Amino acid sequence: MPGAELLSAAQAAVGAAQTAAGQAIDAAQQTAGYAFDAAVRLPPASAQLAAQLPDLVENLSIAVDRLNSTIDRLDRTLALADPVFATYDRLLPRLEAMISLGEDIFGALAKVPGVGLLGRITGRGGDEPPPEPEPGKRSRPRR
Repeated sequence: MPGAELLSAAQAAVGAAQTAAGQAIDAAQQTAGYAFDAAVRLPPASAQLAAQLPDLVENLSIAVDRLNSTIDRLDRTLALADPVFATYDRLLPRLEAMISLGEDIFGALAKVPGVGLLGRITGRGGDEPPPEPEPGKRSRPRR
């Protein structure tokens, strides 16, 4: 009888294997159906974007590299120009003081009697045009 038990165990194992294989085939077919449905429903614009994605990433990488090199160049340029900026910072207050002094001198000279006449004679008169006569008054020629 041991042969009959062995035969029935083998037949049971074959049946279980067939059932498992059938279930695996059904699952694979169902998964393939889902993948096909998703591929069919994928909009053409999304497929085109997905196809261009590697080029876009490469271009972005190149742009970031160029930006980094530009920033490095700017840092080096500013480092070289730093002494010039420090010199400007020292000179500007002195230049402002000289301009203020010059304006004070011109203001004081403008108050000196006869400077306006001297300026008109030399052709370097002030910025003000000569005063116009008032419209209500007539000017009489001198005799």
